[in-house]
Amino acid sequence: MTMSAIETTNPESQQAAQHDMDRLIVGAKDALTDNMVERLAETAGSALEIVDRLNEPDTRAAMHSLIDTLTELHRTGALDTLYESALLIHAMRSAATDSIVERITMFLEHLFDTFDDEELIRHLRNLSGALEEAAKTANETQPKGGLFEMLALIRSPESQQNLTFLLKLGEALRKSSTG
Repeated sequence: MTMSAIETTNPESQQAAQHDMDRLIVGAKDALTDNMVERLAETAGSALEIVDRLNEPDTRAAMHSLIDTLTELHRTGALDTLYESALLIHAMRSAATDSIVERITMFLEHLFDTFDDEELIRHLRNLSGALEEAAKTANETQPKGGLFEMLALIRSPESQQNLTFLLKLGEALRKSSTG
């Protein structure tokens, strides 16, 4: 019942409504202990402090930016990825016992020792240079197409050596992986 409805009814109804309201207030006062009132006051104070901070221009702008970013992360599905990544990092951190850290350290030392080998580094640089040169040449060469052009390429002694090299490399890789 609204206040306008109470005002238009008879005076006895108004008194009954007032009496009910008074009883409600008294009941609420009786139900609240001093400890509850103290906690409510602290909670209200903290809430007002947060609202006051949100009213600062920099904080308000930061909150708007955060909400926009969060919405974009959710829209693109990146929020789930971010959450899963955080869980993975937490699991890795939890699993990082002393023995695992020691084994990872030993693996990294071995890896660095491997890359400290001058001959290996020289071979890797040669391979890198050869791959770059091959990619550049392949991009610059326009294929003419056709079976006779392919046969002309294969007729070249350099092409035959390169094909032989690739075949022998494949054989060696297969032997090393199976045996």
